[in-house]
Amino acid sequence: MTITKRVTFIAKEGCEDKMKELLTAMVAPSKAEDGCLFYDIFQLKDNRKKFMAAETWRDEKALDGHKTSAHYKIYKSSYEQYCDDKYSDDLEVLG
Repeated sequence: MTITKRVTFIAKEGCEDKMKELLTAMVAPSKAEDGCLFYDIFQLKDNRKKFMAAETWRDEKALDGHKTSAHYKIYKSSYEQYCDDKYSDDLEVLG
């Protein structure tokens, strides 16, 4: 069963470029991971402080593998200094 998530990040004032850089660095290596079906980062046009990651993984094992990857560890150890808020939603694909 696939796992789809939307992760929302709100950058701290003045940290929008660093947040964008950090999140963008996650895209290519995440897409190359076994079990990644979709992974992209979005920045809201009308609120440049707000970013969203949309990701779909083949299964829990693939998502767990993502969370132990080298690029995820770099992101995880770095994002808090640029981020005011972060929250995640589990999504159900309809249709």
